[in-house]
Amino acid sequence: MLVNGRDLLAVAHDNDFAVPAFNISDYAMFNGIVEISEEKQAPLIVAIHPDELRHTGVDIMESITARAHRSTVPVAIHFDHGTTYEQILLAIRTGFTSVMIDGSTLPFELNIAITKRAVEAAHALGISVEGELGTIGKTDAEAEDGTDSIIYTDPDDAVTFVAETGVDSLAVAIGTSHGIYPAHMKPELKLDLLQDIAAKIDVPLVLHGGSGNPDDEIAQSVKLGINKINISSDIKVAYHEKLREVLADTALREPNTIQPPAIDAMKVVAAQKIDLFDAAGKAALY
Repeated sequence: MLVNGRDLLAVAHDNDFAVPAFNISDYAMFNGIVEISEEKQAPLIVAIHPDELRHTGVDIMESITARAHRSTVPVAIHFDHGTTYEQILLAIRTGFTSVMIDGSTLPFELNIAITKRAVEAAHALGISVEGELGTIGKTDAEAEDGTDSIIYTDPDDAVTFVAETGVDSLAVAIGTSHGIYPAHMKPELKLDLLQDIAAKIDVPLVLHGGSGNPDDEIAQSVKLGINKINISSDIKVAYHEKLREVLADTALREPNTIQPPAIDAMKVVAAQKIDLFDAAGKAALY
């Protein structure tokens, strides 16, 4: 069942769980993520970043949309980290049911302005919008873009931002970074800050950079108001590590021999995230 992000996250918000947003980079990964979500009967957000969309090509969206319609669980197709109005229009034309406009590195008033413009365009067509306030860190060159230092979300600014833009959900900066944490970096969430933000605004809150954080902190963040958690690096590491292992056999050449073990490895990680976010079985609520 294909749905928009607003409807998907409203149920999570009312029932205190988080929907996983899994970033996919090819159709095999997408199929695997849908399969494990159906096995776990968990709602799903398929997230595709502009770089990922350039890699797959926009024509893949017709197949993704068709598969989402046939799914036994609710699925939103989310355009992740769009940074320009033109990218948002592309996402709308291409078939996404949810978009993110990321003006987090802009001055506060400019972030409000570009987000409000995206909301006006998307809402006219029934598409939900996620905004971001504060900045997410970045751990390595392979990760999605981020900042060298985290600017934490100010709770009072969050109130103003949500009221003036009309966003359906808000990505907050409470200490996460995109990518896989190197040994010298210790991930740590400011859960007290999350509590303050959740007490002041009544829209679903989003956690970006969810890979690599301690499970106990992630589980606690769900209890404190996070309703969507983005997972990219963790599933891609599992997928490509298994590919490297399989490809040690240099006689293999067929994708339907090489890729299934990698998909299975990715599904194990995805299943653990679904359980951690308390999303298993929640498809029954829709």
